[in-house]
Amino acid sequence: MTERKRTRCAIYTRKSSEEGLEQDFNSLDAQREACEAYVLSQKHEGWTVLADRYDDGGFSGGNMERPGLVRLLDDIRAKRVDVIVVYKVDRLTRSLADFAKIVEVFDAQGISFVAVTQQFNTTTSMGRLTLNVLLSFAQFEREIAGERIRDKFRASRQKGMWMGGSVPLGYEVTDRALIINDIEAAKVRLIYEKYLELGSVRDLAGYLDSNGIRSHRRATQSGKVIGGHRITRGSLYLMLQNPVYIGIVVHKGTRHAGLHQPVIEQDLWDRVQANLSNNRVEHRSQSRARVPSPLAGLVFDSSGERLTPTHSRRASLRYRYYVSQTLLIGRPRSDVPSKRWRIPASEIENAVLAMLTSFLDDQSELTSIFRLGQMTPVEATAVLEAATSLSLSLGKLDLTQLRKALQSYVTRVEIGDATIAVTLNFAELHHVLRLPAIESDEPQTHTIVTPVRVTKRGVEQRLVIGGGVMTPVKRDETLVKALARAYAWFEDIRSGKIGDLSEIATRENLPRSYVQAHLPLAFLAPNIVQAILNGKQPADLSAKQIMYRTELSVEWAMQTSQLGFAG
Repeated sequence: MTERKRTRCAIYTRKSSEEGLEQDFNSLDAQREACEAYVLSQKHEGWTVLADRYDDGGFSGGNMERPGLVRLLDDIRAKRVDVIVVYKVDRLTRSLADFAKIVEVFDAQGISFVAVTQQFNTTTSMGRLTLNVLLSFAQFEREIAGERIRDKFRASRQKGMWMGGSVPLGYEVTDRALIINDIEAAKVRLIYEKYLELGSVRDLAGYLDSNGIRSHRRATQSGKVIGGHRITRGSLYLMLQNPVYIGIVVHKGTRHAGLHQPVIEQDLWDRVQANLSNNRVEHRSQSRARVPSPLAGLVFDSSGERLTPTHSRRASLRYRYYVSQTLLIGRPRSDVPSKRWRIPASEIENAVLAMLTSFLDDQSELTSIFRLGQMTPVEATAVLEAATSLSLSLGKLDLTQLRKALQSYVTRVEIGDATIAVTLNFAELHHVLRLPAIESDEPQTHTIVTPVRVTKRGVEQRLVIGGGVMTPVKRDETLVKALARAYAWFEDIRSGKIGDLSEIATRENLPRSYVQAHLPLAFLAPNIVQAILNGKQPADLSAKQIMYRTELSVEWAMQTSQLGFAG
């Protein structure tokens, strides 16, 4: 008697949702049981069930990204399967495009499949036609179901219902509704109020980080714990503009009154939105419109010729300068000496700002000039504190704000071969420092002078102030970030968290040489690190100059000298 050929049958099961899968006997088990019974009925044809299970619980039939299906197709290509058995055709796929791809695999390997409730044979043209028609209806049903879900979602939103998604900080979900979490809501109110107080999202993020305020820590339905991390600037921008906090839900750009209670008062919301809008306008005016020059109209040379703000472009970058009129018009004037100036704007602006802040920080100078000794100790202390506060605030201004400040406090900047002289508006300083108004017979201005040495760099001049390279008053964020990376990476190695630089390079998706170049930054002298964090490093010092400096000493005193810091 001839032995009948063995036909290996793989049973594939699928369920779209995870609901009920935790039960001892679920939908996947029911599908498999029906398929096993069908295979058993074909035992006389040599059909046997493979022990491997190809189950996809909680996966839609609208795509092929399903682990069970992927394993099944791999086994088909490896010629471990002869027949696919499914409960219904739509368990395999609901997409005509995906079905065509699956059939190509079946044909290439000589595979057929059976749906136990819809007995089709894919080896015949009539069987394929019938299946295509059936799948067309399955896809049609899926699209109709999607439209019904979208319609329900839109109607629910219009009624103000919460329809899922990421739960905003300050709320928790109970019975599919947003309920205020008092502890987290207090964080949201603090964030809104602190933003108005600090004026920028960057400063707000720094405040939250330094005070240990983190995102809400919670567990998802799957048990995964998320949150509890530092709140990023991007998250803060979204939070400050999220209308959920004033009881509003949004669908397709349309706002609807929500069923949940607001966390933020309307007045606070309006003030925050106005501040965000103003900051956006200022940012546009700096980045896409004309870049302001803070010292426009104030800079002169020793002969009295004005230096005019101008700029040049290189690729997409814009470089600002203050340039002598003789250079702009292209020919020297007979009444003006031959000295011509082309100074990078940041050089002279930082120099003037450094001189102004140094003046405001010099308490003995202020006491003498403003005659604070004639005041009560309380009054004198108030003036000195106001001067310190003004000095600190000047270092945090953007170009637009800096222009307003310098145009108020400075009346003239004169550049000579050996000095820079800055003339201050005493009347305005009296006002901002809360000093009595200046009498008509008193000096209306005061001039501060500092030594300067001019060096050439190509066609432009560079200012060297007080015997050392000019100190900028704003932090070099690129240098600060490089410093932070160096400390973090070195700590990873020191603690044993990371074995070597190659692991860091792989983790960060960076070249190993780039990671290695950062490490010298982790061994800088404390006074150098502090100066960098305060924005007091030499103007020509950059992260690359430290990273790729081969002879940088490990001795802190030598580093200070090598990198141009004052001893």
